Amino acid sequence: MIRGVPPHARAIEAATTRGRAAVATIGRELDLAIRRHGLSYTAVGGAVGLSGSQVGRVARGRSPELTVVQASRLLAAVGLELSIRSYPAGEPLRDAAHLALLARLRRRLHASLAWRTEVPLARNGDLRAWDAVIRAPRWSVGVEAETRPTDLQALERRLALKQRDGEMPTIVLLLADTRHNRAIVAGTPDLADRYPVRGRAALAALEAGTHPGGSVLILL
Repeated sequence: MIRGVPPHARAIEAATTRGRAAVATIGRELDLAIRRHGLSYTAVGGAVGLSGSQVGRVARGRSPELTVVQASRLLAAVGLELSIRSYPAGEPLRDAAHLALLARLRRRLHASLAWRTEVPLARNGDLRAWDAVIRAPRWSVGVEAETRPTDLQALERRLALKQRDGEMPTIVLLLADTRHNRAIVAGTPDLADRYPVRGRAALAALEAGTHPGGSVLILL
């Protein structure tokens, strides 16, 4: 874990490394297929609108800006198919509405409580982070903020894994106080089991500088 670097910046840096490695792998597979079929770089390039020297650079891993379309076309020319999938990992960039939601909670905290944003989970190589962490001398509370969730149960499952892996006993699920969010909360009655503390009671405790009393869902 690199301290002082925002999690999303670390995720983007790691993604750059993975992307370059993927380009190098594609180049090696392309080169092996060309040799296996007795083709030339010029012949393959002619089939996809590239020069032989361009294909050679791809095959040697010297085309770091290779596009997905180009890679797919080159591999198809040698009888291979490119397969790409995306998977959830790390944290997305947050917009102004999300930052404003976090700021509303911060303004409600007692002055004795420390507040840090984008706090990485304490596991090496884990790109996830808490949107914020509230700290007192003897306790910490992780904060996850969402302005407009579409699937609260999926969000809660993801948050439960983050709580487990981040070893955070108490969390605040912070939602923007909107008609949409009130409706989605009302339609998910089992949330009371995961977040037993009432929002108003938790806010009152945090305003007084004390522990919220347990995990809580707050509409703010």
